[in-house]
Amino acid sequence: MASKADEVARSRPSAAEWVRHRERGSMAMLRIMTFLSLRLGRAGGRIFLYLIAAYFFTFAPTARRHARTYLRTALGREPTAADRFRHVLTFATTIHDRVYLMKERLDLFDISVAGEELVRSAVEAGSGAFLMGAHVGSFDIIRTVGQRQPGLQVAMAMYEDNARRVNAMLTAINPAAKPDVIALGRMDAMLKIQEYLDRGIFVGVLGDRTLGNEATQEVGFLGRPAHFPIGAMRAAAIMRRPVIFMIGLYRGGNRYHVVFETLADFSSVEPRQRSAAVRAAVERYAGLLEKYVRSDPYNWFNFFDFWRGSASER
Repeated sequence: MASKADEVARSRPSAAEWVRHRERGSMAMLRIMTFLSLRLGRAGGRIFLYLIAAYFFTFAPTARRHARTYLRTALGREPTAADRFRHVLTFATTIHDRVYLMKERLDLFDISVAGEELVRSAVEAGSGAFLMGAHVGSFDIIRTVGQRQPGLQVAMAMYEDNARRVNAMLTAINPAAKPDVIALGRMDAMLKIQEYLDRGIFVGVLGDRTLGNEATQEVGFLGRPAHFPIGAMRAAAIMRRPVIFMIGLYRGGNRYHVVFETLADFSSVEPRQRSAAVRAAVERYAGLLEKYVRSDPYNWFNFFDFWRGSASER
């Protein structure tokens, strides 16, 4: 008999909407911003951010509609045109800043950090850990903060097509940067994750999206039921590793705020307790994500139908 998780996984499309559409727009914007940023500098490039954001705001009606649904939920009111443009502009800004972060131009940014001691302790333990984030703000600012920790190495686990694009683009920005990426979907992905962890390397994963053909857990999120993938959390439980929540928020100008919080520690969880521990961890992840989405709503780059055609969408 099929489990509830299997039924949920089968009820979702074979490829989620964000896989088919959203990442294409992201990479196109990154190419444009890379070209301008390397030639004009941050101040000069930011002038064009408004033009680029206006273009995507005007000529991406499907993404605009889904973003409006999200903002209505997060803000608790009907978003204005200014709200919706600010959402796109925040997205464009984090892409623009990626170029300078990959070039290690940290002098351009004002970065504050909360919870850095959690990462430091995990590094000192030497057994590796999972870092679980979301499509919120900037992962590159988190990576930059991580470089300040002696001995910290991070490999990102991501969808195979995205891994290939990200590797190609980051190499184009800075050939000296060789991001360590584990391509999910391959037969040896879990073996590679285990190998990295055994070497004391952290494994980063973004847990707010499903590919559409995997097991999920229904959790209350922003006042509505939502489905979150459980694969990464289940892997952390099987491998008995701690999981740290990470988020890098853009707060205007050149300011970023990075947060690390304890999400779960599976190191002493027995097999019979594993399912309950995973469910609790996914619920905590959704709760932490909601906390920061509400505090910094323009940072969640949700330009697809996250709630899968909710009746509230108009």
